[in-house]
Amino acid sequence: MVFPPRCMACSGLLDEPEGRPFCPACASRIRYIASPLCPCCGTPLHGEEGTDHLCGDCLRARPLFSAARAVARYEGVLLDAIHSFKYRGRITDGEILGRMMAGRGYPLFDISAYTLIVPVPLHRRRLRERGFNQAVILAREIAGRLSLPLDVRSLRRRVYTEPQVGLGKGHRTANVRGAFGVVDGEGVEGQRILLVDDVYTTGSTARECAEILMKSGAAEVAVLTLARAV
Repeated sequence: MVFPPRCMACSGLLDEPEGRPFCPACASRIRYIASPLCPCCGTPLHGEEGTDHLCGDCLRARPLFSAARAVARYEGVLLDAIHSFKYRGRITDGEILGRMMAGRGYPLFDISAYTLIVPVPLHRRRLRERGFNQAVILAREIAGRLSLPLDVRSLRRRVYTEPQVGLGKGHRTANVRGAFGVVDGEGVEGQRILLVDDVYTTGSTARECAEILMKSGAAEVAVLTLARAV
């Protein structure tokens, strides 16, 4: 009664207090990602009809992660909500968005099939600057909802890199090359890992993390993000 639930986008009162970050009007403006899409990297394909098939990038060079999925496109209402969470420290909003990720159905993808949740790590310098890792907040909610173990220690960001925002695809790939490492190979060995982050842009970070996790003995790595830049 004192702090009634409000829509993250318009601040309007929500009729349902649990599990819905947006009012119906704002939710209707979110472009959720559904088929047809690339079953590997999750890229939405042109047209609202048709079958899922590999995109050109995955045909040319298949990533080491088995699949990548996102809730919706990185634009409008969802973009604003992520920015408020990530850059204004609205942790509670991030927790609600994490539950949104956990409760969403994804084409040809079952997040409950994985055995370990791993968030994309921040370098300790950026962690001090921001005060929290947004991927950890999201991953913690997903792990809790699915009763899966959460591992925030095995995958580390060894190198401080410039922010990926504003960089082209080639520069993004070079920027994160060699930036990650695994400090506990036993923790990931044989695991089917769900790698969690807030936004999938070019996939450079996801590819780099998946490569190091697979080299460290993971049985499989899949990627789940809240949003995808398309």
